[in-house]
Amino acid sequence: MLQTGLIIGGWDKYEGGKIYGVPLGGTILEQPFAIGGSGSTYLYGFFDQEWREGMTKDEAEKFVVKAVSLAIARDGASGGVVRTVTINSEGVARNFYPGDTLPLWHEELGPQNSLLDLMSTSSPEPMVS
Repeated sequence: MLQTGLIIGGWDKYEGGKIYGVPLGGTILEQPFAIGGSGSTYLYGFFDQEWREGMTKDEAEKFVVKAVSLAIARDGASGGVVRTVTINSEGVARNFYPGDTLPLWHEELGPQNSLLDLMSTSSPEPMVS
């Protein structure tokens, strides 16, 4: 048995751009943005903090690439590339961002001593109970 949630978007001359989320229960929800897929759970806080109404097309594109890159960094099932589709009064524009052009978020973190590093030192500190 297969199940799916959908993200449906479009544009018309009367109402402009619209986006809808259709979760597993089948409810149709108009939303200012929609998030889906296995990496989506990592993105809700990012969207709460960074998403804003009225972004330009370029700002929105950069925002989506950053969001999907963050999901890729945390979720092994999110793939390794970003594909975007912009639907507006000019038509449909598709873009592809190969994985080697995406930000590597783990590089923003400073080096940390891991437990393995601590255990491999020549004179470990004794454990006191």
